[in-house]
Amino acid sequence: MTHELMSHEPVASNIDLLSAWIESQMAYSGQPGLSIAIIRDQDIVWSKGFGHSDVALETPAAPSTIYRIASITKLFTATSIMQLRDDGKLQLDDPIIKHIPWFDIQDRYPDAPPITIRHLITHTSGLPREAAFPYWTDSEFPTRDQIVGALPNQQTVLPTETRWKYSNLALSLAGEIVETVSGISYPEYVQSNILDPLGMSSTFVNSPDRDHPSLATGYGRRAPNGKRQVSPFTDGKGITAAANMSTTVEDLAKFAMLQFRDGDTGGRQILKGSTMREMHRVHWLDEEWKSGWGLGFNVSRIDGRTYNGHGGSVKGFRTHVRLRPADKIGVIVFTNADDGNPEKYVDKAFQWVAPGILSVLDSDAAPVPSSSEWEAYIGKYQGSSSDMQVLQLDGKLVAIDPSQPDPLESLTTLVPLGEHSFRIVNPLGGSAHGEKFVFELNDQGQVERVWVGENYSFPVQDW
Repeated sequence: MTHELMSHEPVASNIDLLSAWIESQMAYSGQPGLSIAIIRDQDIVWSKGFGHSDVALETPAAPSTIYRIASITKLFTATSIMQLRDDGKLQLDDPIIKHIPWFDIQDRYPDAPPITIRHLITHTSGLPREAAFPYWTDSEFPTRDQIVGALPNQQTVLPTETRWKYSNLALSLAGEIVETVSGISYPEYVQSNILDPLGMSSTFVNSPDRDHPSLATGYGRRAPNGKRQVSPFTDGKGITAAANMSTTVEDLAKFAMLQFRDGDTGGRQILKGSTMREMHRVHWLDEEWKSGWGLGFNVSRIDGRTYNGHGGSVKGFRTHVRLRPADKIGVIVFTNADDGNPEKYVDKAFQWVAPGILSVLDSDAAPVPSSSEWEAYIGKYQGSSSDMQVLQLDGKLVAIDPSQPDPLESLTTLVPLGEHSFRIVNPLGGSAHGEKFVFELNDQGQVERVWVGENYSFPVQDW
């Protein structure tokens, strides 16, 4: 069902721009697949899949495609910790040995404060980044017992509370604390206390079956010859609480919507609003004061606005979720390639679509549909040396080069002159500025060629 915001031109046209740009960026970089969801408060405004979840089988990527989300798992671990804290079963400043007395590591800084639960979920524990195994290289993840057994041979890297240092080992230990304090396994706890109440039925804590029909196939980075290798299927085993979950953009949107709600716990409200705000606040600030870490969440300051989120990276998958709680807007992007770079798509969604959403919400204007008189012109066009896409944006007919990192920097506006004829206006000038832009249509009203000055391009269905 189409969200009501999509009936407003400032939202719909900017989503068209984003969609066109994603298609082109994926085509030029040979990306296999991508799924995206844009959330406003308690609704998905728009979601879509691009490319393929499995290239060989030509399975289309969709909002319902399951991806390995890797370190986004950490948000669920931190949420579990905060639930147990609110239930009075632990305190964030408890030394971790209170709950996992078997914890034993060579401490290079005995005068530093003891490692606490807060240190684990803010990445200020000084622990090594990883357990003592090369699992990111050989894809052989250790069991919980192997991690515990190897701990005495590892050393702390930094004193606690001196520097931020990302640590999968730390969040794995946080998962152990969830198990000890709750009395049930980490997967059982997350399932019964987070996933089930939120209705996240397409989310897995343990690895899904590798042949699950909705699970995307992961691919390595694109080689110079343009080929990609299928990535090995992995299971996080002992680091499950740090990096093993799998889900869809539609399901993770339900967790994102939780971040925009308030009130006491009960039903879908699995955490108090005040607790979520506590998680979103900065608990460790970087030296440049532009980013930091909350309780589980990354915190960043971009163009005067505050964001919370997390990324994920495991062989064959790159994922990202970013939220702007003040405006109740969120963007989720999952990709199934090592060079998927989901952050760049998240950036553009906030740059282009979020302002349109806010402008509609701040206005009492009735929905204004896109003009149908230009519908025949909209599409992809390919010339001998360049590509362009014609679309409607903010009530105007425009042409972009969607292969560019930011197509709006060279946006061409098409000003109507006469039937199928426009004048090119480009704020940067350029060789085509002031020239005619003419659509040549056949008897069926379909564009056969488009003239840009004295040269022309042809319509194409795909890049």
